Amino acid sequence: MSEVPDTDRETTLVEHLIELRNRLLRCVLGIGLMFAGTFPFANRIYDYVSAPLRVYLPEGSSMIATDVAGPFFAPVKLAFVAAVLAAMPVILYQAWAFIAPGLYRRERHIVLPLFASSVLLFYGGMAFAYYLVFPLIFGFFTHVGPEHVAVMTDITRYLDFVLKLFFAFGFTFEIPVAVVILSWTGLVNPQTLAEKRPYVIVGCFTVGMLLTPPDVFSQTMLAVPMWLLFELGIVCGRWIYRTKTPDAETTALVDEGN
Repeated sequence: MSEVPDTDRETTLVEHLIELRNRLLRCVLGIGLMFAGTFPFANRIYDYVSAPLRVYLPEGSSMIATDVAGPFFAPVKLAFVAAVLAAMPVILYQAWAFIAPGLYRRERHIVLPLFASSVLLFYGGMAFAYYLVFPLIFGFFTHVGPEHVAVMTDITRYLDFVLKLFFAFGFTFEIPVAVVILSWTGLVNPQTLAEKRPYVIVGCFTVGMLLTPPDVFSQTMLAVPMWLLFELGIVCGRWIYRTKTPDAETTALVDEGN
């Protein structure tokens, strides 16, 4: 078998790097265009995100800014995060277009759904946090404090807090995708994961304790969905594992026959 000349390898590597650069530039351009659309509405976006807390503030009180530049930078930071999330389909497409030529047809059929489902699950985790978790924890925090202590949250600290929860719930909702990938690559048998269920449940509550505020409500609201998503991942992983195993056995028989 003739070896590939070093010059050809260098040319191929350079072409891949150029394509990667072009894909990254398109991602940056997509984020920039989205940011140009979200920036004029930065204050409205912040009002929307802060609504779950403002509902529970005492009458006559409001959120405050302890930093001089806080009223400007906090909404702008949130607008940029919103732009990145809005540009996620563009980023997804560029990533898919870059790796698709190196995949087999069977692999393409599963990688694209995994990409799409990972984005949808991330959005779903953020929506779950906003509509279900935030009202519970903010209602709890604003009612357990001393009676004569006024609740006036700094806008920058609030943004950091909610972004942490947004990304915590978004990434933990990716558990089914991770389980499917492990099953698809054959690194882990779904049945083996199912047998580790007690440890996974303990791990879910531990992660919930570390990623959420120190209250039982938010911890449980993160741990229970993580466990249910793990079970969903096992179901999907078993289906992937069963459909892939016969192919692997057939390939082995063909190799032995040759």
